[in-house]
Amino acid sequence: MKRYLGLLIVAVCLVSCIKDAPLNPEADIEVFTVPQGQLTGQTNIDQANRKIQVFLTKEAFEKGISPNLVISKNAKVKPASGDSIHFNKGAVEYTVTSERGDDIKKYTVEVINVGDWNFEFENWAQNANDKYEFPVESNGTAIWSSGNPGVALSGVPPLVSSYPTRSTTDGYQGTKAAEMVTIKGTTLSAIVGIYLYAGSLFLGDFNSENVLAEPLAATEFGEPYIGLPDKFVGDYKYTPGASFQDENQKIIPGRVDECSIYAVLFEGNERLNGKNINTSDRVVAVARLSDGTAKANFTKFDIPFVYKAGWNASGKNLMMAIVASSSKEGDHYRGALGSRLVVDNLSVIPK
Repeated sequence: MKRYLGLLIVAVCLVSCIKDAPLNPEADIEVFTVPQGQLTGQTNIDQANRKIQVFLTKEAFEKGISPNLVISKNAKVKPASGDSIHFNKGAVEYTVTSERGDDIKKYTVEVINVGDWNFEFENWAQNANDKYEFPVESNGTAIWSSGNPGVALSGVPPLVSSYPTRSTTDGYQGTKAAEMVTIKGTTLSAIVGIYLYAGSLFLGDFNSENVLAEPLAATEFGEPYIGLPDKFVGDYKYTPGASFQDENQKIIPGRVDECSIYAVLFEGNERLNGKNINTSDRVVAVARLSDGTAKANFTKFDIPFVYKAGWNASGKNLMMAIVASSSKEGDHYRGALGSRLVVDNLSVIPK
């Protein structure tokens, strides 16, 4: 009898433990899978901002996709994993509800790029607080950044014209292009030894958290890329400023400023930055404009990617960075005030 009573008590305890097990409070989309044939770049889940960024072929964008999802244990998601989603009416949103029911997260699917990597810089948005401009895709997604957020911290007036990078109607074709101008630093920036800001534009993000401690690390370059690029093409014109100065404001007689335009293919899922974009051993191919001198009229460039000898692309995740600057040495705060670079119709042509 004692034995049976003991077993009964153990069974009750086990049932009680099972009943008392806490429900899972998490409500995350952990994996978002789209067939490789429908992608032009690696899918990225931005958990901090609850965004799912996808690079789609034109056909996949027009016909829709049916992603497979992995979500938090016992959570529920709507639309369900495997359901077809379409982008003809704008952004798509997933709602995830935790098993416990009190945590609900909404994820927005952003189509970053459709088809080939062609950028015409026709669409621009404006930062709400600091008023600087930045280019966006036709659906409003921002994949380009610049040094403007850093310049905003130096105390410039909240006007588009106060910043070194902005839109211009002086383009090669269409209504707009990207304009970069090397400008004078501010009283505040001079305190830390920064006397000029070069206009810059790059695929990636500007991390304001790093700008004071490591300014070069604040520029984070790259977006996911699938396949192998063959050529980097585009149109540009450039006017160097009158007097080249070094990082200490010393004028260098006879020195003429030059612009910089290049594309870099590199391995991994993490972005490179201004400290290592030109030195990292993760870089596997580069297409760099060799002539950064003055061009009064729009000039077309067509640059082949030069690959690292013996490199094997098999099974590797890749990222692509495109970088342009009105002063080639602007990352070291050297250049000529007033140097002006305009770029339009940038494209990465696949093999």
